[in-house]
Amino acid sequence: MTEPTTPLPEARLLEMVFPDHTNHLGTLFGGQALAWMDKAAFIVASRHARRTVVTARSEEVNFRVPVGNGQLVELVARIVSVGRSSMHVEVEMTAEDPLTGDRRVCTTGRFVMVALDSNGSPTHIPPLTA
Repeated sequence: MTEPTTPLPEARLLEMVFPDHTNHLGTLFGGQALAWMDKAAFIVASRHARRTVVTARSEEVNFRVPVGNGQLVELVARIVSVGRSSMHVEVEMTAEDPLTGDRRVCTTGRFVMVALDSNGSPTHIPPLTA
């Protein structure tokens, strides 16, 4: 008999795209998308480390399809690997039309989060459990 696998630690957020989140084309401003993605990465990393965490790096952010005003976005952040004090987090943002239910992955990215001790220095965090 196989043991059930433990899912990777994850956090989910829902946001609504309002006019103040959009650019001159009426689509989600890239900086706002990055802020929401960083927030999701921060939450999952904080929950895993149970420490203060900061963003050390964002990498390979891909804007696949535009997100319009009035759409919902769901962000799913998952820790995919852990070092001594760092966590690699993948974030996927999916846009949803609230009237039709049509969903499309719109943005993906990876973030490196670092846990800090009370002096602001990187500190040890627990490993991922299998």
